[in-house]
Amino acid sequence: MRIATSQYSQTMNTALQTANAGLTKVMSQMASGSRVLKPSDDTIATVRLARLSREEAALDQYRSNITALTTRLQNNETTLTSMQEDLLMVRDLMVWAADSSSTPEDVKAMATSLEALRDSLFYSANTRNAEGQWMFSGTASDVPTLELNAGVYSFGAGVNAQTQQVAVGDGVTVAANVSLKEYGLDAFLNGLQAAITAFGNGSYVGANPAGAQIDAVDGLMDFLSGQIAQQGGRQNVIKTLDDNHAAVSLSNQEAALALGKVDYAEAAIRLNSYELAVQATQKAYARISNLSLFDVL
Repeated sequence: MRIATSQYSQTMNTALQTANAGLTKVMSQMASGSRVLKPSDDTIATVRLARLSREEAALDQYRSNITALTTRLQNNETTLTSMQEDLLMVRDLMVWAADSSSTPEDVKAMATSLEALRDSLFYSANTRNAEGQWMFSGTASDVPTLELNAGVYSFGAGVNAQTQQVAVGDGVTVAANVSLKEYGLDAFLNGLQAAITAFGNGSYVGANPAGAQIDAVDGLMDFLSGQIAQQGGRQNVIKTLDDNHAAVSLSNQEAALALGKVDYAEAAIRLNSYELAVQATQKAYARISNLSLFDVL
């Protein structure tokens, strides 16, 4: 059987291209460590890897949200604890004022301390986070929580008792903020200011002005204690979620490796086979190209 020179050359070129393409592919796989370089390499594995990639991206976002949320909850807890400590000192002064052995001079001396504690509570309520947002204004985080106008405390316009929900899992959200409007801190501060004025004058409102204020302090402290407990509870919840996300992420990474990583032993065998194929094709092409019909006569 005779074969045309052009047909023979085309056949040999095709064989060389096929072997070189296989050689290039296996070298790319070994260099990248990935078995699947393009969807056609393994369509089923490609779909599974894409699904794992999407899930991993979602987990990364949830874990990033958890990190930021943890900081916010810790800041909430720290500020609320500071306010609670101020209230404890306010209560001590009120109990002292309620003591019948206290003199008008004693009560007047309390006024200065109470003013400092009042201002501390006011400034704590108007704490901002690192982004410059007011922490206790509900969803109106661009509005000051409390305002002081003509000696009267009031909540800023738009301040509400709503919560800011942060996604920390698939269908799971956690409140990131505390609203002081839920309790009515403005009314408390106005009541405290009235007591300060009375004490500064060395007088009492009614038979025992401190008694009513003590009840108000106790009520606010109970509210803050509940909020502090909630901050701790939320931190425990998101810590558990973060641990779960980390475990799932590790499982996904292991699955992705099992699906997409190259088997270097098998790849080495293929590499050797393609190298032999290229060498054999080149040698055969060179040998046959030098033959002529006179060689077989």
